[in-house]
Parts: sequence; C-alpha cells; structure tokens
Amino acid sequence: MAPYDSDDNTNEDLRTGRRKAARYVVPVAVLGVAAATIGLVPAFAGSGDPDLPDITAQQLIEKIAASDVQQLSGTVKISTDLGLPNLGGLESSLGGMGGGGDDSGSSADPSSKLLELASGTHTLRVASDGEDKQKLSLLDKAAEYSVIHNGDEVWAYDSASNEAYHMKDSSGAAEKGTKGKADDVPATPGELAEEALKAADDTTSVTVDGTAQVAGRDAYKLLIKPKASGSTVGAISIAVDSKTGLPLKFTLTPASGGAAVIDAGFTKVDFSKPAASTFDFSPPKGTKVTEGDEAKAEGPADRAQPKGGEDLGKEFQGLNVIGEGWSSIAQFDTGGEGMPSESSGAGDAGRFLDSLGDHVTGKFGSGTVFSTRLVNALITDDGKVYAGAVTKDALVKAANAAK
Repeated sequence: MAPYDSDDNTNEDLRTGRRKAARYVVPVAVLGVAAATIGLVPAFAGSGDPDLPDITAQQLIEKIAASDVQQLSGTVKISTDLGLPNLGGLESSLGGMGGGGDDSGSSADPSSKLLELASGTHTLRVASDGEDKQKLSLLDKAAEYSVIHNGDEVWAYDSASNEAYHMKDSSGAAEKGTKGKADDVPATPGELAEEALKAADDTTSVTVDGTAQVAGRDAYKLLIKPKASGSTVGAISIAVDSKTGLPLKFTLTPASGGAAVIDAGFTKVDFSKPAASTFDFSPPKGTKVTEGDEAKAEGPADRAQPKGGEDLGKEFQGLNVIGEGWSSIAQFDTGGEGMPSESSGAGDAGRFLDSLGDHVTGKFGSGTVFSTRLVNALITDDGKVYAGAVTKDALVKAANAAK
C-alpha cells in the first residue's frame, strides 16, 4: 500500500468538490487526512462480488462527499451489541420515564423512544424527499413508531400506546441545510458513516476492501482501521453505492473480535421520489397528543438534558483530552468522591455497582472500570473520570501518567 501524493491544486479541487455535497456531506476534515493515511489500493472483485471499475480510497471518499441523494425510500436493519450487562429491564424502564427528562410524559417523545436503537436488532423504514420531508419508522412485531418531518411540522406517533408528540420545526433546518428532528439519532448507514469519517485523521488507515452487493446494489467497500493499538475499535467497513455514492451498509467490529458492535444496512432501497402521502400525518381518533414548545425544537439531545444540567456541567472540572485519534481519552474531575462501593460502606447499592465494574489500582490510587464492547470508563475513588473507545489497560496507564 502506498500513500497518494498531494499538492495545492489537488487539495483545492477536493475542497471545491466537497462543497457540492448536501444531505450526506462529509466534513472538510475528512478529505484533509494526512497523505500517509489513505492507500491507493484499488477495489478488487472477489468470487461472486460485482466486477466494478478500479477506484482508490481517495476517490471513494470523494464519491461519498459528492453524493447528493435527496429522494429515497427503503428498509434498514440495524443491530447493536455493546455488551451491556442485563439490568433486568432497567434500561427500558429508564427509557420510558417522561421522555428523557423533558417532563412531556409522552411515550411518543423521540428523545427516549429512539434510544431503543442502542441495543438489540431493529427494522427501520426510511423515506426522504429533500431537506423538508423525512420519515423514519421503527417497526415492531405488533406496533410501529414513526417520526415524520414535513415542512415546519414534526410528528411522532407510537401506535402501541396510541400517543403522538407534535411540535413546530422552528430551527430552520431546511434553510440551514442541517438535519431535521428525525435525524438526531444516527440510524441509517449514511449517518453512521458520516460520524465515522469525521474521526479519520493521520492515526487512521483507510483503504478499499473489494466490492459487495447490498440491497441489490453494486457497492465498493471502504475499510477504516486505527493504526495504533489501544483502541477498542477493530475496523469499520462502509459499503458505498457505486452509482450514487450513498453508504448502504455500516459495520463496526471491535478489536476484541466477535460479533459486530454496530451493523446497519439497507435490505431494500429505492431512489425514486416517494409518494407525497408518505409524509402526511393526522392523529387517529382517540390519540393522546402532547404538544412540544419552542424550547424543545432543538432536538432530543438538547431536551434530554436534565434540569439543572448547566450546574451539573460546571461540576465536571477541567475537561481534558489525552492522546489523539482513536486512542484519545477524555479526562475530567467530577468534584466528587468517585463511585460508591461495598468497601466504602454503600451497602447493597455499592455491591450492585461493584458487580458491574472491575476494581483496579495504580499510582492514582484505586477505582472502578465500567466496560462495554466499545467504550470504557475508569472512575477513580477521588472522583476523576477517564473514558474513551480504548482498553482498560489504556485507561489505567492514562490515570497513572496523570499523577
């Protein structure tokens, strides 16, 4: 694998091309990856894979950046396996408490409902007709949950409870070219790919890894891997439609091996204009409707902030980033005394928390590491937190070095 050469004229051409991207735009930083990062190894077709023209990683990223798919409909299957402990239904209970802390009390509130995508396997039906019209439906065995954005109207409807959540989209998403409410939680391969490509820098290896067929479409496979050890991310594979440049499938596998942490891909996709009626919604008779206010127009991530969130944020003193790229670790001080434990006299609560984490010691003293298959966090007994998509050993090393 050899790096591609770069010069001022080439870089300027890339920047100009990137500005043409719309809905699935890739940030400028993606194509500003250091020359040694992206290989020139072209795609090759394996047995049974589509035989497509050769393409380099640089060209494939340009293709994603230039993709301007405004109209589509399809079905997406998404599986998430973070390896979270079974808390006996605690996760689902927390997800249904008042819509994520905004006191709406509606089971249709997207701020909590779409968090279901954080675990298990789900089927989504998606549709888009430009920046003003999108629809995302989460399908269950006997129910359906939908978020519909049509002009300045946003509706969310939960057929299981016959509840709806309604608000005016006053954020100017269409005018600003930003995502609408239905896109606040990355759920499609394109949104997940955009987030992954934002992380690409000179600590990243990006190559083309052959071809594939996804949802009946010929695609190239872009492979993203951390160069250095220490990250829990093993590799990210993105299947890119050979004609439109739209990411069709996104797979993140952990460095520890085993099943993918995230696997999201279209099983069906159609690039024709969806019927206008797709984005029409009127609450069925008897539906309980909760109205959102102006303060809630910023999206689920903002509305999920608990009361007193600003004061809480002030307690996290001196946020610091240790390292770079995939191995970077966020470090901050809670100003507290760490996690309660059985040894600290916290009783049953401490015993429960002890069962969820691993006790560690070092120059920093002692603490507890809470782990998933992707993100780990070390909370020391003096209230300092070290977190990132890195191994437990990397967290302990960072905490030791900080002393």
